[in-house]
Amino acid sequence: MSDARRQPRTMRGQKAVNVLVRGLLRTPGISRGIGRKLVTVYVVGRTSGRRYAIPVAYERDGTDLLVGTPFAWAKNLRTGSPVDVRLLGRRRTCDVVVYTDEADVVAAYATMARANPAFASFNGVRRGEGGEPDPDDLAAAWRGGARAIRLSPRRGG
Repeated sequence: MSDARRQPRTMRGQKAVNVLVRGLLRTPGISRGIGRKLVTVYVVGRTSGRRYAIPVAYERDGTDLLVGTPFAWAKNLRTGSPVDVRLLGRRRTCDVVVYTDEADVVAAYATMARANPAFASFNGVRRGEGGEPDPDDLAAAWRGGARAIRLSPRRGG
């Protein structure tokens, strides 16, 4: 797949889907089910000051959450600056590490693509036999602007 086809694109009706998913992630009971793969990240625009609530897929890495995205909202996150998330129905504060260099992004995307075929498909990462992600596709995702975010929920936060 060419890098040109990897440019981030949202689905038709994405705003409506996001509203629905955010509501489900706040609903007791339901949030425990869909919240096993989805989290809402509360982001404040660095320039605009505007607040965004972005539902995104995550993958567990120990007690941390890994998020990968090619979308511009992630540029508002900074390593060392905490961010709030809604995880399993509960709002929590997380410490943030943002990965932008190729080796770190490719490694994180590989972890997420192995564990989540939908993540791999959405991000244009083919998986071979045994679910191993294609190294060329991982590198192409990075060249297309992908970044990875490690969210470490604070205890009691």
